Amino acid sequence: MAKSTYEEMRRKRLEENKKRMEDLNLTKLAQTLKNASPKPSPMKKPGTPRMVRLPVDLAFVRRSGRVANKPAPVYKEVTNDFFERPARRIFNYKRRDLANRVYASDEAREYAAQKAEELQSSLDPNIPSFVKPMLQSHVTGGFWLGLSTHFCRSYLPKHKENLILEDENGEECETLFLAQKTGLSAGWRGFAIAHDLVDGDALVFQLVKPTKFKVYIIRVYGSDKVDQSPNSTN
Repeated sequence: MAKSTYEEMRRKRLEENKKRMEDLNLTKLAQTLKNASPKPSPMKKPGTPRMVRLPVDLAFVRRSGRVANKPAPVYKEVTNDFFERPARRIFNYKRRDLANRVYASDEAREYAAQKAEELQSSLDPNIPSFVKPMLQSHVTGGFWLGLSTHFCRSYLPKHKENLILEDENGEECETLFLAQKTGLSAGWRGFAIAHDLVDGDALVFQLVKPTKFKVYIIRVYGSDKVDQSPNSTN
């Protein structure tokens, strides 16, 4: 009995819904929308060709008749020698022939180092100094002069700084000291070539000012070019 009552109520509800749809013409409206073909978007117009941009001749930019017949100006960077940075190095030198390197013997190297230590001992002990024997990497090829880490941390600047090297004749050369790498970079090459340093030479560096070294050169034994320094004979 209950089942029949439920079915009867369901049937009546369906008939009422169908009648409402017919009254509102929803069935026809849905069918019309279904059969209608979609319209293209108004933002996009199919079939419209793209415009091709022609190259612009930048040479014809003048508007004044007074200068129209004159040649177009040429704009380029002009280097003025007056504003060029002057060279740091004082000395004039020639490129070395790396194929003809001369290597010092152990005996000659020891002789030069001993003479340099004797010279260092005769200098003022209150002025920091150290002895640096020359290797091929110091005087040919790379031209990099590594210094004592202890000496650099104790006496030299803690950051990159220009240092002056003064030889025994009073001639000066500016070099670049790299604190992080504890060595001399730019400028050292000019000093080494100008003073004809070779493998086995021994140099005494005396820190006469916070950023200035007095440099004494002890030639390797057997060299015909000998620097005469105070309190030293070679």
